[in-house]
Order: sequence, then structure tokens, then C-alpha cells
Amino acid sequence: MPRYLWQVSYSVEGAQGLLAEGGTARRAAIARMVESVGGTVEACYFGLGAHDLFVIGTVPDDVAAATLALQTTASGAARSESVTLLTPEQLDEAVARSAEYRAPGA
Repeated sequence: MPRYLWQVSYSVEGAQGLLAEGGTARRAAIARMVESVGGTVEACYFGLGAHDLFVIGTVPDDVAAATLALQTTASGAARSESVTLLTPEQLDEAVARSAEYRAPGA
């Protein structure tokens, strides 16, 4: 299953909800959401900086990842950016493949 890093930023309303619920309740809600599309959460960390939350997990496909992103954004409580993660072995496979490419201006 594809692995993703979700970088989440809370809106004012989302931050207020986090203050009311706490971090462990939020992690449980995120795990339920990911599991509802057939995925699993591997790690969940709150952070300081441009993003408030980082989640690493797997979902069956890009459509499931898009479902999570749309539901999160539609709530108005948070905005999520999805990053597809590759293992070192997957990168080795990419390096072994070739593609026809012409650099701009070449």
C-alpha cells in the first residue's frame, strides 16, 4: 500500500477543537478516519512551525488519500497536504528505469 506523510495545519476552529479534546483524542479520531478508507496510521506527531500535525500512514491508493484530504478540508477545521513517501528500494527501482527527457532549451 502507498505510504503518505500528511502535513496538517489547523484553522482557528480546529485549534479550538484541539484545545477542547486534547492530542490523544485527536490521534484516535485520525486513526479512525484513515482506517475507514482501509488504511493504517503508523505515526502521529504534533509540531511547532508551519504545520501543526504530521501523520505517516498507508492507504490503498491515491483515491483514498484524496478522500481524506477532501474530508479534512471540507470540515473547515484543518488543511492537509499529502506527500507520497517512497522506500529506498522504490527509489532504486526509479533510478533503474529510464525516461525520454529533453531539458528546456536543449
